[in-house]
Amino acid sequence: MSLVTYGQTSKLTTVTLKYGKISGTKNQKGNIYMFKGIPFAAPPVGNLRWKEPQPVTPWKGVRKCDTFSASAMQTKPVPFMMYTQEFLAPAEPLNEDCLYLNVWTPTKSGNEKLPVIVWIHGGAFVSGSGSVPIYDGEEIAGKGIVFVTVNYRLGVLGFLAHPELTKESAHQVSGNYGLLDQITALRWVKENIAGFGGNPNLVTIAGQSAGAFSVNALMASPLAKGLFHRVIAESGGMFNGNTAGQKLEDGEKNGLELAQKMGTASMAELRARSAEELIKTGGIFRPVIDNYVLPAIYTTFAAGKQNDVPVLTGWNAGDGFASPNPLSATAYREDAEKKYGSKTADFLKAYPGNTDEEAKQSQFALARDQIFGWQNYTWASLQSRSGKNKTFLYYFSQVPPDKPDGISYGAFHSAEISYALHTLHKWDRPWRESDRKLEDVMSSYWVNFAATGDPNGKGLPVWPAFTTDSKQVMELSDTGKVRELPSRTQFEFWDMYQTSLQR
Repeated sequence: MSLVTYGQTSKLTTVTLKYGKISGTKNQKGNIYMFKGIPFAAPPVGNLRWKEPQPVTPWKGVRKCDTFSASAMQTKPVPFMMYTQEFLAPAEPLNEDCLYLNVWTPTKSGNEKLPVIVWIHGGAFVSGSGSVPIYDGEEIAGKGIVFVTVNYRLGVLGFLAHPELTKESAHQVSGNYGLLDQITALRWVKENIAGFGGNPNLVTIAGQSAGAFSVNALMASPLAKGLFHRVIAESGGMFNGNTAGQKLEDGEKNGLELAQKMGTASMAELRARSAEELIKTGGIFRPVIDNYVLPAIYTTFAAGKQNDVPVLTGWNAGDGFASPNPLSATAYREDAEKKYGSKTADFLKAYPGNTDEEAKQSQFALARDQIFGWQNYTWASLQSRSGKNKTFLYYFSQVPPDKPDGISYGAFHSAEISYALHTLHKWDRPWRESDRKLEDVMSSYWVNFAATGDPNGKGLPVWPAFTTDSKQVMELSDTGKVRELPSRTQFEFWDMYQTSLQR
């Protein structure tokens, strides 16, 4: 069993893990212990590239865990649009040797059995890190939880499928290495988190964007059964054709195309190529429906075969991404005819395009609803119908203060993270009293949910559970208020359309 020893005057703590002892540091307030760069799997390099994560090699002595590890290999993170440095992985170091996690804990004795939140970062499965500034766990841990962030393999290194890799696999699958990394990290939590004062039987997995897609995948994956007890998913799910994982055979075709571009059919040679060259070559790499790690999401939930735990999920008013070249009204309607055929009239009722401006607005709403809003609504709907545990649905509409350039991006994709994780202090904006108040409310909801499976608590606006009958959601702006489902007409169209595809 893990053991934590604390000295009243010591700056370091020592934790005995399965593979060896580690030391960490205290924060300036002295109320939070921090451990950074803890290995949870062997470095996936050399012959271990595109392999299931392997055990850590034990070490002797005390390993210092006071600095973040390298982030997973990715193109160099560069700020863009609303995404300032606070939202990005550090520019350096980036390395294939990236399978590390970080822990923040308020423990005093190591025996508290506190709720645990494991945060899975976003970044479209091609970027991001557990060391992104706005994921800092100090403040939210101070509310009485153990907070963990994890790295996982990304892009071509995390999700390459290929016929040769499938043959190598004992399970005759390939492509979901990044998801397997996440599952391995959860196994590490189950084995070791008690030593940090955490309860291995009270683990919440949480994430945003690709992190929410990951949480969705883990809730469906038989390999993750028993490794978590609640889920929080912010803006993301895998319930429709645009966001669901690719079929194994399609992933393998993409892998063959990559090999062809690189001029080799040899997996040994691909493993010898540099990570930079692989990333530069490009391609489509995302989770694979392989029926080992990941079954089909929609049918799994519809049949009630998901890992059934309480769910807190939602999306942002500005979750869409505006196209730099939106279609004109005429082109928009013509495109709708091609895509939706006999359902075009229903589609244009939900997303009208009678003028160029209206078509532009509908294209933004379409991107928001297809990739995010409808996904989280559907997650809540399916869970409320097929699951035994409650679901709580939110709609985040708070508009953060503008950047110094004066451009407002609204309640944009990722804007809610700092409110939920109590990290506004890590984000350089001129915060208002309403922002600080919402930060306290949201982070309290998140912590309460991790502790009890219900976000409600003393002094907080009452948040009713979502049902398909009432369709009530909590609108998170200023403090919070219950309202009817936004985008109801649009979601009803997608419900109808999805049903027609299932026939």
